[in-house]
Amino acid sequence: MKFTEFEALARREWEEIPPEFKGGVDALVVEREAKTHPSRAGIYTLGECLTETWPSDFGSPETIRSAVVLYYGSFRRLADGESDFDWGAEIWETLTHELRHHLESLAADAYLEDLDAAVEENFKRADGESFDPFFFRLGERLGDGWYQLEDAFFLEVDATDRDCAEFTWNGVRYHVDLPHVDEDVVFLDIESGIDDPPTELCLVLLRQRRLRARVRAALKGGWKVAEAVAAAERV
Repeated sequence: MKFTEFEALARREWEEIPPEFKGGVDALVVEREAKTHPSRAGIYTLGECLTETWPSDFGSPETIRSAVVLYYGSFRRLADGESDFDWGAEIWETLTHELRHHLESLAADAYLEDLDAAVEENFKRADGESFDPFFFRLGERLGDGWYQLEDAFFLEVDATDRDCAEFTWNGVRYHVDLPHVDEDVVFLDIESGIDDPPTELCLVLLRQRRLRARVRAALKGGWKVAEAVAAAERV
């Protein structure tokens, strides 16, 4: 898709959003270039909500002003090699995500900031860097120990004195053998055996310590963390 087509499509999608959800947003800006992650190769920013706030006792469209920015080049990089890339759907998702940042600024709600921070920690995990082992708890809480970060799903499991676990995905019950490791937190990525799997499905295995050791770990960041992969089987 050429830049002119992208910009026209983005503005049509923008016009589909009711005006009452765009109060305080001064502009939709479409940039040609890609915006790369400052430190991670291959990661691109599709859009941003640039917000300025004037001092006030309360947030309102008069005190909080924003501009939503889309980066055409980032979309192009994302679309490379994907013959079924849905430009319209990706534009719509990015617009509404960035607009939600503005609405949550009005409501002083930090959910999306927490979500973005959690996604960044998951990038660190994927790149083999040091990360907060409880980042997934900043995602959307789905209940029964499940958390969602965009297309990644995490299930918190008490693995103390256990060598296997079971979980349900899309109504199907699965069994998985647990690795024999001594670490306190283990990220067990389920790489196969799941019908209609998400982009990422991970069991976060927690093993209880004695109280003194748990307090020391919490205060000093001394949790021992490991990662492993496993295949799931239908029960």
